[in-house]
Amino acid sequence: MTDTPATTPTRRLEAFLDSAGFGRFITAVILVNAVTLGLETASSVMARAGDLIYLIDHACLSIFVVEILAKLYVRRLRFFLSGWNVFDFVIVGIALVPAAQGLSVLRALRILRVLRVISVAPRLRRVVEGFITALPGMGSVFLLMAIIFYIGAVISTKLFGQDFPEWFGDLGRSAYSLFQIMTLESWSMGIVRPVMEVHPYAWAFFVPFIMVTTFAVVNLLVGLIVNSMQDAHGEEEGVRTDAYRDEVLARLEAIERKISGPAGEDRKM
Repeated sequence: MTDTPATTPTRRLEAFLDSAGFGRFITAVILVNAVTLGLETASSVMARAGDLIYLIDHACLSIFVVEILAKLYVRRLRFFLSGWNVFDFVIVGIALVPAAQGLSVLRALRILRVLRVISVAPRLRRVVEGFITALPGMGSVFLLMAIIFYIGAVISTKLFGQDFPEWFGDLGRSAYSLFQIMTLESWSMGIVRPVMEVHPYAWAFFVPFIMVTTFAVVNLLVGLIVNSMQDAHGEEEGVRTDAYRDEVLARLEAIERKISGPAGEDRKM
């Protein structure tokens, strides 16, 4: 059965949209748009070439809109079955919202267009997909960390709140100070040593807290993400292996038919 004249251009357009060359072109446009959006923050550059930068920005947005419309034309409702297509649609849609009447903040959100490079770069998509796959397991770890922080905030408020109200005056301040300690940002000279000048044995609380949160729970999160990325990479490699095996089998069958064809005709004669 041959393709009808109506479907042939559609299939050609879909093949063009899925081609590696078009993907590289969109990636280049995204990077150019990222540079122009960054240049818009430089007043000296805008004073000299502001009109040109705005022109390039509008041209990039126009290309993104045409790309989305072309994909919608080719795939119809199938377009929204892909999470990455929905992601691109939302990012481009935000850029089209007029930045007026209290929506001027949306002009700053135009930089979100740079995130489109994730959807066109397979390696970046694998990283994001691995992160999303790890979210269910990360939820349990976050719950555990929340419990640890709540216990630590209550203890530190009762122990150090009276002498250091700016750090441990209530649960909110204590939780924030403990978060700073967990990130190891000026935790020793900035918080713990001043506290130890008044409470010499405060290290008995802070050191175990750092050991549990920074070196145990946080590394557990990293391990979950890395494991999910490895699983995603393994699944992708498995799909590639199956496709390569099917291609090899198809070629072997074609060779076998070519070899057995003349022999079969000789036997008939």
